[in-house]
Amino acid sequence: MKIEVQDLQTRHPAALPGARPALRALSLSLAAGEQVAIIGPSGAGKTTLLQVLACSQRPTQGTLQLAGANPWTLPASALRALRGQLFLAPQVPPLPPRQRVVTSVLAGRLPAMGLWASLRSLFYPSDIPAAHAALAHFDLSDKLFERVDRLSGGERQRVGLARALLAPASLWLIDEPLSALDPMRARMAISALVGLAAQRQVTLVATLHQVDMALAHFPRTIGLREGELVFDLPSAQVSREHLAHLYAQHEHELRGEVQPVALPDAAAAAPAPLVLDGR
Repeated sequence: MKIEVQDLQTRHPAALPGARPALRALSLSLAAGEQVAIIGPSGAGKTTLLQVLACSQRPTQGTLQLAGANPWTLPASALRALRGQLFLAPQVPPLPPRQRVVTSVLAGRLPAMGLWASLRSLFYPSDIPAAHAALAHFDLSDKLFERVDRLSGGERQRVGLARALLAPASLWLIDEPLSALDPMRARMAISALVGLAAQRQVTLVATLHQVDMALAHFPRTIGLREGELVFDLPSAQVSREHLAHLYAQHEHELRGEVQPVALPDAAAAAPAPLVLDGR
């Protein structure tokens, strides 16, 4: 899917009046089938950009075109169809705790399924081999029939990534996919995402705190800071000077000293049962 962003500006919905925009005068052009990493210090606007591209947050100024169409000028039915071609993987995947992993992965196909097929898939998974194959790319095939609330935070994050492989999407928007993964599994996950996106000609836009991973695995890297574009270069051309400027006063993030996000286990996050005194 081709992406065109021109002079885009947007504010976070919860921002206070007078707060600076999350994205300011941003212009980008991505060809269909490109794989692009977005890096920058915390608060740069990386997640906001993904939300705008996913049509979940409307720009306040400027224009966005996806596959040649402005989403916000489309009729409701056409906008729903366009959103069905997008897959957004948030940093913390919204997986139902009591659901089986196989069902969670196959849920990636829901945009292409009718109502009754969707309901049936909750009880009778329709393509178990496809879910197994998707999980295998992330070293999780042995968790196929495990309940989500029995997975670690990193395992649930990889289940969220496996859903992308089954989604009927031409644009993958992946937010911090490595935040809860150890270095070995992080390399495996990013290699699978980039390799499969290139093989399928899916446009991939991923935000990353791991600068070394971005430069090593993505052909193109975009640097954002305070909502503005700092550089947009082939990864091989990103120099130490570019990175020093991008992470000025945030050097600890460039050195990889950002603490990994500890995603809570689903069981621990679930509310405690209510005990009624029947006396």
